[in-house]
Amino acid sequence: MANYILLMKLTPEGQHAILENPDSIAEAAAEVHVPEVNGLGLYAVLGPYDFVSIIQAPDNEAAARYSVRLGVHIGVSITTLPAVPIALLHERDDPDIDSLLAGREAPLSEPA
Repeated sequence: MANYILLMKLTPEGQHAILENPDSIAEAAAEVHVPEVNGLGLYAVLGPYDFVSIIQAPDNEAAARYSVRLGVHIGVSITTLPAVPIALLHERDDPDIDSLLAGREAPLSEPA
């Protein structure tokens, strides 16, 4: 299972729905079902987006189906981002990555 981050911005219709029922986004998220997709968290945020959701899905297609259904159901436009754990970027013999993962500054490599 892969993790995905959904960045949500309310549409004008979504804004009206939230004003009428502040719980509508959580209720809608609970009603949207796509097989093997699980919601891990839903957060209200400040800034250019109104809400952020984190989901687990078996593949991009399932995440996209969930994102579209949720957007229509809630009244939000969604930017869906696959979230890759930083440990998966690690190549076993890469000292720069080893240093970054350990929280240290990586040594500068000599120019070729």
